[in-house]
Amino acid sequence: MFERSRKGETALLIQPHAGGKPDEGVVEEFADLARSAGATVAHLLHARIDRPNPATLIGSGKLEEAKVACDATGADLVLVNHQLTPVQERNLERALERRVVDRTGLILDIFSQRARSAEGKLQVELAQLKHMATRLVRGWTHLERQRGGSIGLRGPGETQLETDRRLLQKRVDMLQKRLEKVEVQRTQMRRARVRSELPRVALVGYTNAGKSTLFNALTGAEAYAADQLFATLDPTVRRIELPGGGVVLADTVGFVRDLPHELVAAFRSTLSEAREADLLLHVIDAADPLRAERVAQVDEVLREIGAGEIPQLMVFNKIDRIEGATPRVDAHGDERTAAWMSARDGDGLGLLREALGERLGLRRVSGEVLLPTDAGRLRARLHALEAVRGESHDDEGWRLHVDLALADAARLAAQADGAPIRALLPEIEAE
Repeated sequence: MFERSRKGETALLIQPHAGGKPDEGVVEEFADLARSAGATVAHLLHARIDRPNPATLIGSGKLEEAKVACDATGADLVLVNHQLTPVQERNLERALERRVVDRTGLILDIFSQRARSAEGKLQVELAQLKHMATRLVRGWTHLERQRGGSIGLRGPGETQLETDRRLLQKRVDMLQKRLEKVEVQRTQMRRARVRSELPRVALVGYTNAGKSTLFNALTGAEAYAADQLFATLDPTVRRIELPGGGVVLADTVGFVRDLPHELVAAFRSTLSEAREADLLLHVIDAADPLRAERVAQVDEVLREIGAGEIPQLMVFNKIDRIEGATPRVDAHGDERTAAWMSARDGDGLGLLREALGERLGLRRVSGEVLLPTDAGRLRARLHALEAVRGESHDDEGWRLHVDLALADAARLAAQADGAPIRALLPEIEAE
């Protein structure tokens, strides 16, 4: 067997395709994935495959061409934009004498670099172990040796390979239990947000569409954002104020074409932020020539995770890259209102806030309330919500002119001392 390079930074890319001209969008995305993983793309090799070779995926002629290209460019890593079976991966490594990584392995490597939270790291490790479980045999012939038969080495007769599989399964079981505990905690936090009666909005979209930049612009947070695929993986949740009231906004992991099923399963808790939202902000790179295809691919993943029926507000971001484009909101009378903006420059952010509040049906309550002198806590809460527009005091108590979101008013009215606020709500219902 060959000695695997530990560097793996110079990569030969193999792009399999059926008959006809290769899809340039697929090719460019694959190259972006390689660069996002930290590889330098030395050469790109197209491989037409009419009938996949069960042993090596590509034919013998193309395999020899790949070997020559690796030697000529100094590539120490081969990336294949296709899901390989363990046998194909092992045979390619033997023939090319280089480490071979398929599309799923490449995305998993990027995820392992980008995960920051404890939950994200657990999810990535779980997905990697499940992917690795079928590939323990490749490259390590010593794993086939039997324990036992020699003095001092006799044992249960278990092969090293079987031992590694058993230990790997124990690790998988442990990770799944830890993730279940994290999921319980996340569910409790989500229930607390539901009890607060704040509408929930989730940012979704193709990776590198600008979701994290938009999240930062809307919330004033400092979530990591960069011009690369899968810049952020871990969900971030913040409350934001809109015309009409507050909402809870969640940033989620970006989608990509042919997202490996191992990742969809591993990131179920992250994706549940989208699945349980009241509205999805579908962020699209307006300057992307393949934006219609990207929208269809995101919708497919949303259907796969059970979020296909949730209403969407389309956000065409990065209009700063389109000459002559200006911020606007297109209302078509259906569920897909479209806002055109630039999250980087802040152009159109106000229009998006208004459109978001309108889509969520946020309404406000205003009027005069009389608070008795012992209602200091309720008065303090109204001031904390910045709902007090005017205030006076007499023998009966405090007279406040208030203006606040209907959701906030309903929450205050439901509390024990909320009777003065409840007096405002029938007026709204009677309109």
